[in-house]
Amino acid sequence: MRNRLISGKTQVCGIIGDPIGHSMSPAIHNAAFAKMGIDYMYVPFRVRQEELGKAIEGVRALNIRGLNVTIPHKVAVIPLLDELDPLAERIGAVNTIVNDDGVLTGYNTDATGSLQTLLERGVEPRGKNTVILGAGGVSRAVSFILAERGAHLVILNRRLELDWAEELASRISQVFKQKVEALELNKENLAKVLDKADIVVNATSVGMSPNIDETPVSPDLLQPSLIVFDIVYNPIKTRLLREAEAAGAKTISGVDMLVWQGALAFELWTGLKAPVKLMREEAIRGLQEHEN
Repeated sequence: MRNRLISGKTQVCGIIGDPIGHSMSPAIHNAAFAKMGIDYMYVPFRVRQEELGKAIEGVRALNIRGLNVTIPHKVAVIPLLDELDPLAERIGAVNTIVNDDGVLTGYNTDATGSLQTLLERGVEPRGKNTVILGAGGVSRAVSFILAERGAHLVILNRRLELDWAEELASRISQVFKQKVEALELNKENLAKVLDKADIVVNATSVGMSPNIDETPVSPDLLQPSLIVFDIVYNPIKTRLLREAEAAGAKTISGVDMLVWQGALAFELWTGLKAPVKLMREEAIRGLQEHEN
């Protein structure tokens, strides 16, 4: 990527979180800005929880155009914003902020990015029996957007945090007037729900580098009729995806969601159509370098 001159007209975007050193977003977005020939730059900012309020005031004071928001700030940032996109408000989490002359609006492109990932791969969730593993921030985003699309959901989470799944299932049931079940994530329950499932989404961190030998689903429960979508993107092909592929299932990598949530944020900040192909290539290149 060629060096670009940074001037007083350069629009600054970035990402806030803690930790932040592992983020692929700077490489993906700066490559996209360069490709489009626009005067933008993207910077990672490590922001501790106790400094979040000051950081958001800094966005206004420094006229930063937009931010991505990652762990642990996706929920805590909401009261600090001026407006919320209706979907982000329903989900109760924000991963993208747009600054319009000091007015900060929160969005959730994790949600829209996950739906776009499925649609791009020819998967229409409407009417599909969908099993969501996990009940954290990403699971909330995916669950809400799929429920809105008309999928039938069941949410599984580990016993220690089963109340998260129960709260999420209850909220989705109320908002979308459909019954959503919450179960403990164990092999017995997995066997029961996967027997009737069309789609399974791993929205946990199980299998993420460096714990690449872990999987949330025993391989004997995987079958050719399943669509297996793993939100984990590092490694590019998780153990879950490898074993699902071996079982004949259709597989979708978390890299696709990483790219789409970034592309949708890019479009919110710039008003331009994102160079999705380039962003995917940049993400894969960076992840392959990390794996090697």
